[in-house]
Amino acid sequence: MSIEGRVWLRTPEAVRVRCNEMLALAERERLRHFSLHLDRLDAVADYVAAVTRAAYPTLAVPYHSRWRHFVVGGVDRWKAVAQEAGLADPAELARARIDLCTVSVLLDAGAGPDWRFRDPVSGRDFARSEGLALASLETFRTGLFSGSGKPRADGDGLASLSKAALGAGFQVSRDNRLVGLAGRAALLQALGRALRGRPELFGAEARIGRLFDFWRNCTGLSARLMLCTLLDAFAPIWPGMGDVWPHPLIGGDGMVPLHKLSQWLCYSLIEVMEDAGVRVSGIEVLTGLAEYRNGGLFNDFGVLCLRDPALARSALAVGHPAIVEWRALTVALLDRLAPLVRARLGRSEAELPLASILQGGTWAAGRQIARARRADGSPPIAVLSDGRVF
Repeated sequence: MSIEGRVWLRTPEAVRVRCNEMLALAERERLRHFSLHLDRLDAVADYVAAVTRAAYPTLAVPYHSRWRHFVVGGVDRWKAVAQEAGLADPAELARARIDLCTVSVLLDAGAGPDWRFRDPVSGRDFARSEGLALASLETFRTGLFSGSGKPRADGDGLASLSKAALGAGFQVSRDNRLVGLAGRAALLQALGRALRGRPELFGAEARIGRLFDFWRNCTGLSARLMLCTLLDAFAPIWPGMGDVWPHPLIGGDGMVPLHKLSQWLCYSLIEVMEDAGVRVSGIEVLTGLAEYRNGGLFNDFGVLCLRDPALARSALAVGHPAIVEWRALTVALLDRLAPLVRARLGRSEAELPLASILQGGTWAAGRQIARARRADGSPPIAVLSDGRVF
């Protein structure tokens, strides 16, 4: 593949183009693994609108970002960590938020059904994304990701991070197994090395938070620029081309880019930049997220149906054509769903961007319907994870 082709695949436009190409194939009944039933999309819109209104009665819905998971029982745990660290300067606060959020998002691959994190503040056990968020916050607070032992994330701390140290911080044991622990440690080690190789972005100390300084000095900062910066800077940390997968029916190079974790990270960091007073334009250019809560929502309502139900009885590799189809269709269907949800809530795209519909929204609705359909709240289709499924 040419360099130009690789660069294009690292753009939000490429995600939207290829995912809509997959949807067009589904509309023509050409996909091997899924049938499409758009007549059931209205029921999904009704459900998502109801879930959104229940969670946000004033319809002031924030972005779907990592920051939501740091609020537990109405208490913002990040604020307590920031106060403990003495982060009073607004710029330094923004840098620390970027440090934390990047590491936390990259550690958010599926935890598996058996892992729990016991929160040292409340004494409660948390699983899945909430547990991973609190575990990453606590390990960040103790300086695990920094060469200086301070609450930050830099090349020295990440490159030398061991699997054992990460496991201890995440309370992993024989009876509390975290899926893909080795893969997570390897990912952060690779991140540390990547930071050292890009001083123009991460400064002499190879610190993730120096992205704040790079972005605030850009003329006309856009969401597209932020995402492309992340995809370019972090390209060396991913196996292969990252969250880009082949599919036999896709034209051109045959690749389907999805960039789920990178886009979620981008939504999260846009929030940091805006809170710091830096305007970010063009947020609508980013796409929906190809993950199992959004995808499960369309499956559980019958918008998407597996042609072979037996595929749902075993976990599939993330590169399996059925999973590539499922994730790509999810992204394209979120674009179809968004205007239907806005119409039911009486909001415009400016008032309720896709990033807020995801939060209000499709992610919560996907989790809710999963719990209603399956006792353990698991997704309708399982995806194998080594800790780097993004």
